[in-house]
Amino acid sequence: MPQDVAESGATPADDPRSDLELVDAINSGDPAAFDALYLRYRDWVLRLAWRFTRDHDAAGDVLQDTFTYVLRKFPGFALTARFTTFLYPVVRHVAIANQKKARRMILDDGQIDQPAEPDPPSADTQRRQLASVMACLSEDHREAVLLRFVDGFSLAEIAEAVGVPVGTVKSRLHHAIKALRDDPATQRYFEQ
Repeated sequence: MPQDVAESGATPADDPRSDLELVDAINSGDPAAFDALYLRYRDWVLRLAWRFTRDHDAAGDVLQDTFTYVLRKFPGFALTARFTTFLYPVVRHVAIANQKKARRMILDDGQIDQPAEPDPPSADTQRRQLASVMACLSEDHREAVLLRFVDGFSLAEIAEAVGVPVGTVKSRLHHAIKALRDDPATQRYFEQ
């Protein structure tokens, strides 16, 4: 049995327990376990939220709302997949809901919607080109590519996270990769 984190002098970020052990500890009333789970996934959630919002402040709001939602699941939450597989649809839903709420507020105030801030500048030209091409993909195709090749989700995990059959995930990946392979800006990445 792992030594209690508080007794060892370690911080919640150093907690050696698995996600499943942390969930069990949270269900048993251990607040340090929630801190450890939060610290383990906050950067991932923030990056994912930024993908949806393209705004650092909005991504921070999504982070906060996501973990508030997660906290409300306890006690009684059962982890049946990787924690990121559980978190992905939560972050996606919260980001979309927050964007709709922000648009409604802008329309209710009678203000003109301001254009989104441009992506932060990158020193790497190839990354900018790739990001530009990725932006040309449909949202579903881009989502499948990012989950598979950036976040390392399996096909089954992607299907579970976005709520579609595995065959649909395969189709989305196939079409996205074909589009990237056919685009002159990214063809060189597919050459042998």
